Order: sequence, then C-alpha cells, then structure tokens
Amino acid sequence: MNDPKPVFTAEDVEILERETPFQGFFRVERLTLRHRHYQGGWGAPVKRELFVRPPAAAVLPYDPVRGEILLVEQFRVGALEWRDTPWCLELVAGLADKDGEPVADLVRREALEEAGVEIGELRPVAHYMPSPGGSNERLQVFVGRADLSGAGGIHGVAEEGEDIRVVVQPVSAIEALLQSGRVDNAASLITLQWLLLHREALDREWRS
Repeated sequence: MNDPKPVFTAEDVEILERETPFQGFFRVERLTLRHRHYQGGWGAPVKRELFVRPPAAAVLPYDPVRGEILLVEQFRVGALEWRDTPWCLELVAGLADKDGEPVADLVRREALEEAGVEIGELRPVAHYMPSPGGSNERLQVFVGRADLSGAGGIHGVAEEGEDIRVVVQPVSAIEALLQSGRVDNAASLITLQWLLLHREALDREWRS
C-alpha cells in the first residue's frame, strides 16, 4: 500500500508572478508558478486563477428536546442556471470578515442574524476546502444546540440584501430531504449526514 503522507510541502512550490485581475466583494488572483514533480525536478511554469475568499463557518441548529433541525433558504446566484430554483436550503453560515472574531462567535452571530435563534453548545463536524482546485476557501461546520420552539419567519441583514426564510424540520425528515435533491451543497450534506450518524450520542450528552 502507498504511504498517504504528503511527498511535498509548500516549499516545493515557487510563485513567479502574482496578479489581481479582479477585486470586488471577492478577489481573483492569477498566479504564475511552478512546482516539483513526482518523477523528479521542477515542472514548467503554469498559470492558475485563484478565487480568494475569507475563511467561513456554518452551523446546523439542532434542538435535541424537540428533535428538530433548522435550515435557511435564500437566493444563491451560483444555482441560477442549473437548478429548477436558485433558492437553496442550507446551513446558517458566514464569512470570517471581522478581525480576531473566534469562529464560535461567528456562527452564533450568524444564527441570530439569519435565523433569530441563539446557539448554545457547539460540536465540530468538519474543517475542509470545498474546491481547492480553484479557490482558497476554508470552511468549518458545526452542529449547535438550540431551542427551536419559536423558530421561524424571515430574517437577514437588510443592508446586506439578505432575505432569508427559516425552515424547521424534524430530524426524521433528513433522509427525505437528502433524497429529494433540495439540499445539495457540501456543508449541508456533510452536516446532516453527520447528525444522522451521531444523533444518539449527541442526545445523551446534550440531554444530560
């Protein structure tokens, strides 16, 4: 069996040129670089465009007493041309765009802004890169304990153009949601499946 330990590190990449052809809400960089090859030596210079985003975090509010989860639905431009609806069901999420803000504070702030709920204990689910072939985005996802007895309505920060609908569902509906295709972004898929696998243990901990 092959050793999964990485053969190379960042020291085996040489950035020859860095350009910024676009700077808006996000940034696009064009890198000219070369890197070492498995068979030895350095490869020829190549150009790669990089979509630059701040780190992000997302949370699935979960009420272990009521057996309910909370998702949010909002318009997503990336889903405009290939789904029957560009309004997506997903986790509460936000960008780490405030210097020094702990990730736990970020997801709790976003839960209040996007869903009007307070998050208690947090359980980390995953920390991953959604698309490292063209973006440097890193995402941390959590399940957060919440009281969903009064959850619902329309939320969001008006000056940011947010128009977000809260959708509360029983945990028993997760499998049907996954099969329906209405939940089709990576963070939500990972976290909902994680909750199905770990719900019993989480309930014992959070109900004690």
